[in-house]
Amino acid sequence: MKVTIKDSQILKTVNPEVIQAHLQATGWQETGRIYNDAGAIWRLKKDAAPEYEILLPLQHDLGDYAERISDILKTLSAVENRSQVDILSDFITNYPNFTFVGVVMQIATPSIDKLSGEITLLCTIFEKLQEIKTSLADHDYILAIKAYQERLPIRCTGDLVKVDNHFILINPQKFQIDIPK
Repeated sequence: MKVTIKDSQILKTVNPEVIQAHLQATGWQETGRIYNDAGAIWRLKKDAAPEYEILLPLQHDLGDYAERISDILKTLSAVENRSQVDILSDFITNYPNFTFVGVVMQIATPSIDKLSGEITLLCTIFEKLQEIKTSLADHDYILAIKAYQERLPIRCTGDLVKVDNHFILINPQKFQIDIPK
């Protein structure tokens, strides 16, 4: 089954510089710019295969930014024989206001002077199990300990950032034990 990414909120989080670096690394050539550098045309020619073309938007404020990113995912999916979800997971470097359900995998030694510490969560991000590092304090930290000890699922919202292929949750909010209904 092929999944097509259409969620404009997710697509708008993709940074054009990340796509540009990916295109350069995989043999694409920039062949021109359009509309006062609002977009770049990239082409790939592989042996006997047809030539592929991508229009990369260079400005987030373009009205059709999300649609162009969706088109890029579709083209790269065909060229690289990978799912759009897999490719998108490579491109996401930040996802504001991200809500997820997961489990607490690890609790680092707490701070000596304050009820707080770093925890490692495990959840599904774009159809892949991923570890997320975050710091919690006070009541949220106590809930994390309880969830860890009792192996209970948690729900949390925050700003997800990817740094060197590792996810970090900044500004965690609404940390709670997720009780299925």
